[in-house]
Amino acid sequence: MPDSPGLRAAWLLSYLFDVQLKMFINLQPTLLTWARQRAGLQADALAKKMGVKVDSVQAWELTGRLRMSQVEKLAHVTHTPVGYLYLDTPPVERLPIPDFRTVGDALLNRPSPDLLETVEVMQRRQAWMRETLQDEGHEPLTFVGRFRPDAAITEVAADMRATLDLAGGWAESVSTWTEALTQLRQHTEDLGVLIVINGVVGNNTRRKLNVGEFRGFALCDQYAPFIFINGSDAKSAQMFTLAHELAHLWLGQDGVSNLSDLQPGPAEIERTCNAVAAEFLIPASALRACWNEAERAQDPFKHLARRFKVSPVVAARRALDLGLVQRDEFFSFHRHYMAEERRKEDAREGGGNFWNTQGVRVGQRFGSAVIRAVKDGRLLYRDAYRLTGLSGSTFDSFVEKFGFSL
Repeated sequence: MPDSPGLRAAWLLSYLFDVQLKMFINLQPTLLTWARQRAGLQADALAKKMGVKVDSVQAWELTGRLRMSQVEKLAHVTHTPVGYLYLDTPPVERLPIPDFRTVGDALLNRPSPDLLETVEVMQRRQAWMRETLQDEGHEPLTFVGRFRPDAAITEVAADMRATLDLAGGWAESVSTWTEALTQLRQHTEDLGVLIVINGVVGNNTRRKLNVGEFRGFALCDQYAPFIFINGSDAKSAQMFTLAHELAHLWLGQDGVSNLSDLQPGPAEIERTCNAVAAEFLIPASALRACWNEAERAQDPFKHLARRFKVSPVVAARRALDLGLVQRDEFFSFHRHYMAEERRKEDAREGGGNFWNTQGVRVGQRFGSAVIRAVKDGRLLYRDAYRLTGLSGSTFDSFVEKFGFSL
C-alpha cells in the first residue's frame, strides 16, 4: 500500500471499485433475454461480443446472475440503457413518431435500438434547427401540411413539382437518373427541408441500418422539416423514398416507413404518400402516352427510366400501379434488378470518400447552420460535436470541407 495519505486514499478507492466490478449481481433473467433479442443477437453472437462462452450467456438468461462489470459491457454491446437492465420487467419501447413499418400486412411492433437512436438524434437536430431559425426571424414554410390526407393525388404531386421548381419535364435536363436524384435532393434542401442520408447509426460503421426494418422517415415542422433516408438502401430506390417522404411533409404527417418492394403498408396515409410519390416522379398521363413505345423497346422499364430519369425499378413500380404490367412480372423484375444492385454494391471497393459521406450524413443545410453558429459564438463546440457526431480535429476538417474557417 502507498505511504502518503493521498495515494493510499486513491489506491483504496481503486481497490473498492475493482472489487465492486467483480461482485455478482442478480437481475431479472427476462431482462437479459430481452436485451439480447432487442439487439437482434443470437446467444452465440452475444457470447462472442462479450468474450465469454455461449454457456455463460445461457446461464445468465436462466439465473440472471452475472458480474457488475458484465452488466456494463452487456449494456454497451446490446446498445441498451444500463438502467433498463435493473428493471423488474422489460420496458415497452415505441417510436416517438407514427410507425407504418410492416411485414406483409402486419405491423412491426419492436423498433431496433438502431432505429430508435437514429430517430432520437434527428429529433434533437430538428429541435435545435427550429429554435435557431426562429431566433433568426425566419418565416414558417407554408408547404408543410398544405394538403389534407384526402386531397387529390394529382393536385398534391403537381404542387410538389411547382414548389420545388421542378415542373414541366424537369428530369429531361439531366443525363441520368442518378443525376436526377442529386438534383431533386438539392432542390429539396434549397426549399428548406433538412435531408440526411445515412446507412449507419451516426458514424459507427459496425451498426449498419437494416433496410428491411425501415427505408426512411419524415419529421414535419413548419420551420425545420426533416427527411431521413436509409443510406443502406440501393440508390435505385432512394429517389422513390425521398418522394414518399416529401409527400408526408406536404400532408403534414410524421412517420417511418419500410416500403417493402416499394409497396405501401395497409395504413391509408402510406398508400396516399406512395400514390403521390409515384405521380410526382412519373405522371400517369405521361406514362400512358408513351407506353406503347416503351412496350416495343427491348427493355421497357429501362426505356421508361431513360425518359423520366428514374431508376428502372421505379419505372416498373409505376407501370404496376397503372395496371400496365402484371404483379408477377413486376416482382420478377424487381427481384432480379435488386439482386444485381446488391452484387454491384458488394463488388465496389472501399466505403467511399469519408468527407463526401459526411456531407449527406450530417446534411448540407444542417451542417452549414451548425458551423455558422459555432463561428458566431452562438453554439459551444461540445454542443456542435453532439449535434453532428463529429469531434476534435475531425470536426475541424469537416468545417474546412464546407468552405468555412473557425
